[in-house]
Amino acid sequence: MKLYHGSNSLFERVDLSKSRDKRDFGKGFYTTTIKKQAESWAEAVFDRYGGAGKFVYEFDFEINNNLKIKEFKEANKEWLEFISSNRSIGEVQHDFDIAIGPVANDKTNRTIALYIAGIYTAEMALQLLKHNDLNDQVSFHTEKALSFLKFTKREEYAS
Repeated sequence: MKLYHGSNSLFERVDLSKSRDKRDFGKGFYTTTIKKQAESWAEAVFDRYGGAGKFVYEFDFEINNNLKIKEFKEANKEWLEFISSNRSIGEVQHDFDIAIGPVANDKTNRTIALYIAGIYTAEMALQLLKHNDLNDQVSFHTEKALSFLKFTKREEYAS
């Protein structure tokens, strides 16, 4: 499968220690199957933090049975609680090599935040989220998982 990563940094190899904390599936390297989404991520991270430019990295990845993978097919209560735990506590709150599922993005952050704060119940949050077109994310949390990710190219977009 083709995966894309949007960034404001130039790099030759993925370094998990540089990953941002308190993300949907925990601290890790985030990719998507949707190139346009990666372009949007590159734009957003560059706008927030500046950097070397707006880059989209392309990788090939083949799922391997030796990897421990958690896949969420849809935004459901388990997905919501998984995100809540990783965003609230930080680091990686699971033992999966890879996590796959819908993205809680800028359009859904308010709903997720109100769920985490205890203002919305899971049912209320999921009802609101079902009206959003949630893209996908594939996050890598271990060096073992990264060993199966093969870099193919990098594109730079005008700032």
